Amino acid sequence: MHDELRVVAGDCTTTFDGRSEREHRGDVVAVVKPDGTVLVHDADGYQPVEWLTRAESVQFVDGILDARDGDQRLRVEVHDEHGSARHPVSRAGVPVGDCPDCARLADAGASTDRSGTLVLARGTVTCHDCDESYSVPRDVAVIEETCDDCGLPLMRAERGAAFEVCLDRDCESLDERVREAFDRAWDCPESDCEGDLRILRRGGLIAGCEHYPDCDTGFGLPNGLLDGTCDCGLPVFETPTGRRCLDSGCDRVA
Repeated sequence: MHDELRVVAGDCTTTFDGRSEREHRGDVVAVVKPDGTVLVHDADGYQPVEWLTRAESVQFVDGILDARDGDQRLRVEVHDEHGSARHPVSRAGVPVGDCPDCARLADAGASTDRSGTLVLARGTVTCHDCDESYSVPRDVAVIEETCDDCGLPLMRAERGAAFEVCLDRDCESLDERVREAFDRAWDCPESDCEGDLRILRRGGLIAGCEHYPDCDTGFGLPNGLLDGTCDCGLPVFETPTGRRCLDSGCDRVA
């Protein structure tokens, strides 16, 4: 569900205690965000006259809004309230497509006014209406094409090759696609090891020796496309920052 934002407007005295002490009086609007951030705006500009970011506690009792965070305190005393309200609020993001779950409800004749817009914000694609969400790696692009199975947008990732997979990892796994392409494709570079490099997930995707823990050789797969072979024998990747060996510490790239 959407979070809630609270707005209070009125003739107020605003005081801030912390590293400094400040006081303001005037007709202002106080906004309390779901994360505890409190903003107090007057008639001028976009900058609040006072604020407290992500307060540990926020209370509004008997016409006094009191927000505290450590030794900082923001207090808004409402002398004459012009109005107050609570509104649903969500993250705003870049539209990337339509939510197939909301579309199926509408097609089935369900009584709904959902628009089902999917938005991308802070590494997550979320439906604006039903709140279904999907995490997206920071170096992956969401594209216009949709999944044939579930209808969600596809994302394009470069992990040695370009892979277009569904946003929903339960529908289609990027890990499995990369594993199918490159599992055992390269030899372990250790001279006394005859193992292959397997595609594994250890925090991120890595190419790690199959003989772990006896051989702990492993390299994170970079964001890029294969572009030849390094003098050390490992593959070279063309990345957004230039050509590099699979081994980020190798300086033998031709």
